[in-house]
Amino acid sequence: MTVLADHTLLLALPAFAPAVVVVGVVVFVAVRDRRKGAETSDDTPHSENSASGDHDGSP
Repeated sequence: MTVLADHTLLLALPAFAPAVVVVGVVVFVAVRDRRKGAETSDDTPHSENSASGDHDGSP
């Protein structure tokens, strides 16, 4: 008895590979930005309404 190979996964790979790559890039950028934000959040305030931003230096 001859059993033919099933190549559905091989044929589906070109359809799903770009989606996997896009998800990987989005996750990479999100993690990188989150780490960068954590490093700078201690140094600079995020709000424009902070106490130092209320004064413009005019008398």
